[in-house]
Amino acid sequence: MKFLSIFKKVRPFLVVGIIIGTIAAFVYYFHAHPEYIDKLFAINPIIILALVAVNFGLITAVAFINHVSAQICRIELEKRESFLLTIYSSLANFFGPLQSGPGVRAGYLKARHHVRLRDYSLVTLIGYGFFAVISALFLVVGVMPWWASLLIVIAAAVVSIVTIRWFARRASKTDSTAPLHLSGRYLGILGFATILQVSFTAIRYGIELAAVGAHATLGQVISYAGAANFSLFVSITPDGIGIRETFLLFAQRLHGVSTEHIVAASLIDRAAYVVFLALLGIIAFALHAHKRFSAKKLDKEDS
Repeated sequence: MKFLSIFKKVRPFLVVGIIIGTIAAFVYYFHAHPEYIDKLFAINPIIILALVAVNFGLITAVAFINHVSAQICRIELEKRESFLLTIYSSLANFFGPLQSGPGVRAGYLKARHHVRLRDYSLVTLIGYGFFAVISALFLVVGVMPWWASLLIVIAAAVVSIVTIRWFARRASKTDSTAPLHLSGRYLGILGFATILQVSFTAIRYGIELAAVGAHATLGQVISYAGAANFSLFVSITPDGIGIRETFLLFAQRLHGVSTEHIVAASLIDRAAYVVFLALLGIIAFALHAHKRFSAKKLDKEDS
Protein backbone atom coordinates (compact mmCIF):
# COMPACT_ATOMS: atom_id res chain seq x y z
CA MET A 1 0.00 0.00 0.00
CA LYS A 2 2.88 2.34 0.78
CA PHE A 3 4.37 1.72 -2.65
CA LEU A 4 1.02 2.44 -4.34
CA SER A 5 0.56 5.74 -2.52
CA ILE A 6 4.11 6.81 -3.42
CA PHE A 7 3.55 5.71 -7.04
CA LYS A 8 0.34 7.79 -7.28
CA LYS A 9 2.25 10.87 -6.13
CA VAL A 10 5.21 10.46 -8.49
CA ARG A 11 3.23 9.11 -11.47
CA PRO A 12 2.42 12.54 -13.01
CA PHE A 13 6.10 13.49 -12.91
CA LEU A 14 7.09 10.07 -14.24
CA VAL A 15 4.65 10.37 -17.16
CA VAL A 16 5.89 13.86 -18.05
CA GLY A 17 9.50 12.72 -17.75
CA ILE A 18 9.00 9.73 -20.05
CA ILE A 19 7.18 11.80 -22.67
CA ILE A 20 9.83 14.56 -22.62
CA GLY A 21 12.60 11.95 -22.75
CA THR A 22 10.96 10.19 -25.68
CA ILE A 23 10.48 13.43 -27.62
CA ALA A 24 14.11 14.38 -26.94
CA ALA A 25 15.27 10.95 -28.14
CA PHE A 26 13.24 11.28 -31.34
CA VAL A 27 14.61 14.79 -31.99
CA TYR A 28 18.18 13.65 -31.38
CA TYR A 29 17.77 10.59 -33.54
CA PHE A 30 16.35 12.48 -36.51
CA HIS A 31 18.95 15.21 -36.11
CA ALA A 32 21.62 12.50 -36.44
CA HIS A 33 19.74 10.75 -39.28
CA PRO A 34 18.00 13.51 -41.30
CA GLU A 35 17.47 11.14 -44.24
CA TYR A 36 14.66 9.44 -42.30
CA ILE A 37 12.65 12.67 -42.17
CA ASP A 38 12.62 12.68 -45.97
CA LYS A 39 11.47 9.06 -45.95
CA LEU A 40 8.60 9.84 -43.58
CA PHE A 41 7.34 12.73 -45.72
CA ALA A 42 7.54 10.46 -48.75
CA ILE A 43 5.10 7.93 -47.22
CA ASN A 44 2.19 7.28 -49.55
CA PRO A 45 -1.16 8.50 -48.10
CA ILE A 46 -2.56 5.11 -49.10
CA ILE A 47 -0.44 3.63 -46.29
CA ILE A 48 -2.26 5.83 -43.76
CA LEU A 49 -5.62 4.78 -45.23
CA ALA A 50 -4.62 1.12 -45.04
CA LEU A 51 -3.61 1.52 -41.38
CA VAL A 52 -6.91 3.25 -40.58
CA ALA A 53 -8.77 0.35 -42.23
CA VAL A 54 -6.80 -2.21 -40.20
CA ASN A 55 -7.47 -0.23 -37.03
CA PHE A 56 -11.20 -0.47 -37.75
CA GLY A 57 -10.80 -4.24 -37.93
CA LEU A 58 -8.85 -4.15 -34.67
CA ILE A 59 -11.44 -2.10 -32.80
CA THR A 60 -14.20 -4.36 -34.11
CA ALA A 61 -12.40 -7.33 -32.54
CA VAL A 62 -12.02 -5.37 -29.28
CA ALA A 63 -15.73 -4.46 -29.35
CA PHE A 64 -16.53 -8.15 -29.76
CA ILE A 65 -14.33 -8.95 -26.74
CA ASN A 66 -16.12 -6.28 -24.70
CA HIS A 67 -19.50 -7.64 -25.80
CA VAL A 68 -18.61 -11.19 -24.73
CA SER A 69 -17.12 -9.89 -21.46
CA ALA A 70 -20.45 -8.22 -20.67
CA GLN A 71 -22.27 -11.46 -21.49
CA ILE A 72 -20.05 -13.32 -19.02
CA CYS A 73 -21.26 -10.75 -16.47
CA ARG A 74 -24.82 -11.64 -17.61
CA ILE A 75 -25.42 -8.32 -19.33
CA GLU A 76 -26.59 -8.29 -22.95
CA LEU A 77 -25.43 -5.09 -24.59
CA GLU A 78 -26.74 -3.99 -27.94
CA LYS A 79 -24.15 -4.22 -30.70
CA ARG A 80 -24.27 -0.46 -31.15
CA GLU A 81 -23.72 0.03 -27.45
CA SER A 82 -20.75 -2.35 -27.37
CA PHE A 83 -19.13 -0.52 -30.27
CA LEU A 84 -19.70 2.94 -28.81
CA LEU A 85 -18.47 1.90 -25.39
CA THR A 86 -15.36 0.55 -27.08
CA ILE A 87 -14.88 3.88 -28.88
CA TYR A 88 -15.02 5.83 -25.64
CA SER A 89 -12.71 3.43 -23.83
CA SER A 90 -10.26 3.54 -26.75
CA LEU A 91 -10.17 7.33 -26.55
CA ALA A 92 -9.57 7.06 -22.80
CA ASN A 93 -6.80 4.52 -23.40
CA PHE A 94 -5.01 6.88 -25.76
CA PHE A 95 -5.21 10.05 -23.71
CA GLY A 96 -5.18 8.59 -20.19
CA PRO A 97 -2.32 6.96 -18.28
CA LEU A 98 -2.18 3.23 -17.58
CA GLN A 99 -4.94 1.07 -19.07
CA SER A 100 -7.75 3.64 -18.71
CA GLY A 101 -10.08 1.84 -21.15
CA PRO A 102 -11.04 -1.07 -18.85
CA GLY A 103 -11.69 1.45 -16.08
CA VAL A 104 -14.10 3.34 -18.30
CA ARG A 105 -15.93 0.12 -19.24
CA ALA A 106 -16.07 -1.08 -15.63
CA GLY A 107 -17.37 2.28 -14.43
CA TYR A 108 -20.04 2.38 -17.13
CA LEU A 109 -21.24 -1.19 -16.50
CA LYS A 110 -21.37 -0.56 -12.75
CA ALA A 111 -23.24 2.73 -13.02
CA ARG A 112 -25.63 1.68 -15.77
CA HIS A 113 -26.09 -2.06 -15.24
CA HIS A 114 -24.97 -2.63 -11.63
CA VAL A 115 -22.12 -4.97 -12.58
CA ARG A 116 -19.82 -5.41 -9.60
CA LEU A 117 -16.30 -4.09 -10.10
CA ARG A 118 -14.70 -7.32 -8.85
CA ASP A 119 -16.77 -9.35 -11.34
CA TYR A 120 -15.75 -7.24 -14.31
CA SER A 121 -12.17 -7.10 -13.00
CA LEU A 122 -12.06 -10.90 -13.00
CA VAL A 123 -13.40 -11.07 -16.57
CA THR A 124 -10.85 -8.43 -17.60
CA LEU A 125 -8.05 -10.48 -16.01
CA ILE A 126 -9.20 -13.54 -17.97
CA GLY A 127 -9.09 -11.46 -21.17
CA TYR A 128 -5.61 -10.20 -20.28
CA GLY A 129 -4.58 -13.80 -19.67
CA PHE A 130 -5.58 -14.75 -23.21
CA PHE A 131 -3.84 -11.62 -24.52
CA ALA A 132 -0.60 -12.40 -22.63
CA VAL A 133 -0.42 -16.02 -23.78
CA ILE A 134 -1.17 -15.21 -27.43
CA SER A 135 1.26 -12.27 -27.42
CA ALA A 136 3.96 -14.52 -25.90
CA LEU A 137 3.34 -17.00 -28.71
CA PHE A 138 3.66 -14.23 -31.30
CA LEU A 139 6.84 -12.95 -29.65
CA VAL A 140 8.75 -16.21 -30.01
CA VAL A 141 7.11 -18.24 -32.78
CA GLY A 142 9.18 -18.30 -35.93
CA VAL A 143 12.25 -16.74 -34.32
CA MET A 144 13.07 -19.30 -31.60
CA PRO A 145 13.29 -23.11 -31.45
CA TRP A 146 9.92 -24.79 -30.93
CA TRP A 147 10.84 -26.08 -27.45
CA ALA A 148 11.86 -22.60 -26.26
CA SER A 149 8.67 -21.13 -27.73
CA LEU A 150 6.61 -23.77 -25.92
CA LEU A 151 8.30 -23.06 -22.58
CA ILE A 152 7.74 -19.31 -22.87
CA VAL A 153 4.06 -19.74 -23.77
CA ILE A 154 3.57 -22.19 -20.88
CA ALA A 155 5.24 -19.71 -18.51
CA ALA A 156 2.90 -16.91 -19.68
CA ALA A 157 -0.09 -19.22 -19.25
CA VAL A 158 0.98 -20.24 -15.73
CA VAL A 159 1.44 -16.62 -14.62
CA SER A 160 -1.97 -15.71 -16.06
CA ILE A 161 -3.73 -18.66 -14.41
CA VAL A 162 -2.10 -18.04 -11.03
CA THR A 163 -3.07 -14.35 -11.12
CA ILE A 164 -6.67 -15.10 -12.11
CA ARG A 165 -7.06 -17.84 -9.46
CA TRP A 166 -5.59 -15.57 -6.77
CA PHE A 167 -8.04 -12.80 -7.66
CA ALA A 168 -10.97 -15.23 -7.85
CA ARG A 169 -10.13 -16.66 -4.41
CA ARG A 170 -10.01 -13.20 -2.87
CA ALA A 171 -13.37 -12.32 -4.41
CA SER A 172 -14.97 -15.58 -3.21
CA LYS A 173 -13.96 -14.85 0.41
CA THR A 174 -16.20 -11.78 0.48
CA ASP A 175 -19.07 -13.15 -1.61
CA SER A 176 -20.22 -16.75 -1.96
CA THR A 177 -22.44 -16.07 -4.99
CA ALA A 178 -21.20 -16.87 -8.50
CA PRO A 179 -22.99 -14.58 -10.96
CA LEU A 180 -20.47 -14.91 -13.75
CA HIS A 181 -21.39 -17.04 -16.77
CA LEU A 182 -17.99 -18.68 -17.30
CA SER A 183 -19.05 -21.27 -19.85
CA GLY A 184 -16.67 -22.99 -22.24
CA ARG A 185 -18.51 -21.37 -25.15
CA TYR A 186 -17.93 -17.82 -23.92
CA LEU A 187 -14.31 -18.50 -23.02
CA GLY A 188 -13.72 -20.05 -26.45
CA ILE A 189 -15.23 -17.01 -28.16
CA LEU A 190 -13.14 -14.70 -25.97
CA GLY A 191 -9.97 -16.57 -26.90
CA PHE A 192 -10.79 -16.52 -30.62
CA ALA A 193 -11.58 -12.80 -30.57
CA THR A 194 -8.27 -12.15 -28.80
CA ILE A 195 -6.43 -14.04 -31.54
CA LEU A 196 -8.11 -11.74 -34.07
CA GLN A 197 -7.13 -8.70 -32.01
CA VAL A 198 -3.45 -9.68 -31.85
CA SER A 199 -3.45 -10.67 -35.53
CA PHE A 200 -4.77 -7.24 -36.55
CA THR A 201 -1.97 -5.58 -34.57
CA ALA A 202 0.57 -7.75 -36.42
CA ILE A 203 -0.94 -6.72 -39.77
CA ARG A 204 -0.74 -3.06 -38.72
CA TYR A 205 2.91 -3.30 -37.71
CA GLY A 206 3.70 -5.27 -40.87
CA ILE A 207 2.31 -2.44 -43.03
CA GLU A 208 4.32 0.15 -41.11
CA LEU A 209 7.58 -1.79 -41.29
CA ALA A 210 7.12 -2.34 -45.01
CA ALA A 211 6.40 1.38 -45.47
CA VAL A 212 9.73 2.38 -43.88
CA GLY A 213 11.68 -0.21 -45.86
CA ALA A 214 12.47 -2.59 -43.01
CA HIS A 215 12.16 -5.69 -45.27
CA ALA A 216 11.09 -7.73 -42.23
CA THR A 217 10.12 -11.37 -42.68
CA LEU A 218 6.73 -12.67 -41.56
CA GLY A 219 8.34 -14.20 -38.47
CA GLN A 220 9.99 -10.89 -37.57
CA VAL A 221 6.71 -8.98 -37.96
CA ILE A 222 4.86 -11.46 -35.73
CA SER A 223 7.61 -11.30 -33.09
CA TYR A 224 7.65 -7.49 -33.32
CA ALA A 225 3.88 -7.40 -32.68
CA GLY A 226 4.22 -9.71 -29.68
CA ALA A 227 6.88 -7.49 -28.12
CA ALA A 228 4.84 -4.34 -28.71
CA ASN A 229 1.75 -5.94 -27.15
CA PHE A 230 3.49 -6.59 -23.84
CA SER A 231 4.05 -2.84 -23.43
CA LEU A 232 0.29 -2.49 -22.83
CA PHE A 233 0.68 -4.07 -19.39
CA VAL A 234 2.95 -1.25 -18.13
CA SER A 235 1.68 1.61 -20.27
CA ILE A 236 1.78 4.60 -17.91
CA THR A 237 1.92 7.25 -20.65
CA PRO A 238 -0.76 8.26 -23.17
CA ASP A 239 -0.80 5.56 -25.87
CA GLY A 240 2.31 4.08 -24.26
CA ILE A 241 4.58 6.81 -25.67
CA GLY A 242 8.14 5.73 -25.00
CA ILE A 243 7.05 2.47 -23.31
CA ARG A 244 6.29 0.56 -26.51
CA GLU A 245 9.53 1.72 -28.11
CA THR A 246 11.47 0.57 -25.03
CA PHE A 247 9.91 -2.90 -25.19
CA LEU A 248 10.69 -3.15 -28.89
CA LEU A 249 14.30 -2.18 -28.29
CA PHE A 250 14.66 -4.70 -25.45
CA ALA A 251 13.25 -7.44 -27.71
CA GLN A 252 15.42 -6.41 -30.66
CA ARG A 253 17.49 -9.59 -30.51
CA LEU A 254 14.29 -11.58 -31.07
CA HIS A 255 12.53 -9.66 -33.84
CA GLY A 256 15.70 -8.26 -35.42
CA VAL A 257 14.18 -4.95 -36.58
CA SER A 258 16.74 -2.13 -36.52
CA THR A 259 16.44 0.92 -34.26
CA GLU A 260 15.92 3.34 -37.14
CA HIS A 261 13.05 1.28 -38.50
CA ILE A 262 11.45 0.99 -35.04
CA VAL A 263 11.56 4.78 -34.66
CA ALA A 264 10.26 5.51 -38.16
CA ALA A 265 7.48 2.89 -37.97
CA SER A 266 6.44 4.20 -34.56
CA LEU A 267 5.93 7.71 -35.92
CA ILE A 268 3.77 6.40 -38.76
CA ASP A 269 1.80 4.26 -36.30
CA ARG A 270 0.95 7.20 -34.03
CA ALA A 271 0.13 9.54 -36.91
CA ALA A 272 -2.29 7.01 -38.42
CA TYR A 273 -3.80 6.25 -35.01
CA VAL A 274 -4.52 9.93 -34.33
CA VAL A 275 -6.39 10.09 -37.65
CA PHE A 276 -8.25 6.92 -36.68
CA LEU A 277 -9.23 8.29 -33.26
CA ALA A 278 -10.51 11.48 -34.87
CA LEU A 279 -12.75 9.36 -37.11
CA LEU A 280 -13.96 7.42 -34.06
CA GLY A 281 -14.86 10.68 -32.34
CA ILE A 282 -16.86 11.77 -35.38
CA ILE A 283 -18.67 8.41 -35.49
CA ALA A 284 -19.54 8.60 -31.79
CA PHE A 285 -20.84 12.15 -32.16
CA ALA A 286 -22.89 11.26 -35.24
CA LEU A 287 -24.57 8.36 -33.47
CA HIS A 288 -25.41 10.44 -30.40
CA ALA A 289 -23.97 7.68 -28.27
CA HIS A 290 -25.02 9.15 -24.95
CA LYS A 291 -28.69 8.93 -25.96
CA ARG A 292 -28.57 5.46 -27.45
CA PHE A 293 -26.98 3.39 -24.68
CA SER A 294 -29.34 0.68 -23.50
CA ALA A 295 -29.09 -2.90 -22.31
CA LYS A 296 -30.99 -5.74 -20.78
CA LYS A 297 -29.85 -8.37 -18.32
CA LEU A 298 -29.22 -11.89 -19.47
CA ASP A 299 -31.25 -14.76 -18.01
CA LYS A 300 -29.57 -16.35 -15.02
CA GLU A 301 -30.07 -19.70 -16.71
CA ASP A 302 -27.43 -21.02 -19.15
CA SER A 303 -28.40 -20.45 -22.75
